[in-house]
Amino acid sequence: MAYLSMGEAHRRIADYLSRFSEAVLSQDGSSLKPLLSVSSNSPILFSLADALNVFQDANRLIKQSDRYSQLAEILVPLFRCLQNYRIEHLVDAYTAFEKAANAFLQEFRNWESAWAMEAMYVIAYEIRVLAERADKELASYGKNPEKLKGAGSFLMKVFGALAGKGSKRVGALYVTCQLFKVYFKLGTVHLCRSVIRSIETARIFDFEEFPVRDKVTYMYYTGRLEVFNENFIAADQKLTYALTHCDPQREANIRLILKYLVPVKLSLGILPKRRLLEKYNLVEYNNVVQALRRGDLRLLRHALQEHEDRFLRSGVYLVLEKLELQVYQRLVKKIYIIQKQKDPSKAHQVKLEVIVKALKWLEMNMDVDEVECIMAILIYKNLVKGYFAHKSKVVVLSKQDPFPKLNGKPVNS
Repeated sequence: MAYLSMGEAHRRIADYLSRFSEAVLSQDGSSLKPLLSVSSNSPILFSLADALNVFQDANRLIKQSDRYSQLAEILVPLFRCLQNYRIEHLVDAYTAFEKAANAFLQEFRNWESAWAMEAMYVIAYEIRVLAERADKELASYGKNPEKLKGAGSFLMKVFGALAGKGSKRVGALYVTCQLFKVYFKLGTVHLCRSVIRSIETARIFDFEEFPVRDKVTYMYYTGRLEVFNENFIAADQKLTYALTHCDPQREANIRLILKYLVPVKLSLGILPKRRLLEKYNLVEYNNVVQALRRGDLRLLRHALQEHEDRFLRSGVYLVLEKLELQVYQRLVKKIYIIQKQKDPSKAHQVKLEVIVKALKWLEMNMDVDEVECIMAILIYKNLVKGYFAHKSKVVVLSKQDPFPKLNGKPVNS
């Protein structure tokens, strides 16, 4: 920080106070918004923080002025937050911001119109981001990271303030999405249910009224929840909605959506093109897709092992692991096609021993009994149509459509 005179520090603080109060008096939400964006590393806010560290009596300026004193409960802790954030005391910065945010929410409730919605969006965003950073600081000291949980409680209060009838309800979905980010980070995704129920069943909400950006984010997170619950048809619908309505310029967001939509599509028997995976840097799915095309169990297991950490972090490992049944189906189908080329009259009779040999060629050592068990599951799951001739250890395939397509339905349906 360069040398700052007391007079210059005073001028900067007075200028900020004037802009803040003017934005509130004129109900100018877009002007108020940047004045609250603590984590934006704005040069204006950094210069204000430097001024506050030089001019130590800023609180007196606020409280002695009739113009500013009415906003003192917001401004005093906000100044304290900015000072602490500037010197990277993140726990203290969060604590002060939470106090300012609660005071702002109280004022927001009293304002009849939704003029301050953009500012409230910033408050909702900042409290989550500052809480995450504060928790990292606490963890580095060996202390219990608890601030994000507190941020979640505050966001629920904001949701309550927006959920009533009137123009403010348009902000409910943005706050819901911030809550989702908190719950996913904390690993408490079950808490999403009550908020989802409010959005999807309350008559006061018309989903189409919400901004597209918020609808896309909402569908992305609820789609992920459906993946977690293995409701693949619902997951497909929600994630496809998010992908279709996502800004095509936001390639990072498209990649995030596809990271979950691709395994969902695979579960429904729909294989993506290689160029799509390469365009959005989802090459970890390349070998999974190839394994499904070839009926190559070894390749699938290798792909899952190679990218295990990534798939586990995303929460899609178990989804991909269940693709084994589809791989077995493709393997049997390849055997059937080869037999049909050699002897069409006996193509529908597949010896279990032939499947054992095919698996052995893939370095998958299984005996006849294990293969028989797998075939029984394939028939039960309607991936293969046919029956066993137990004495001869043969699977007799149906002469009509022996390998039914999933047609957009999961294997376990």
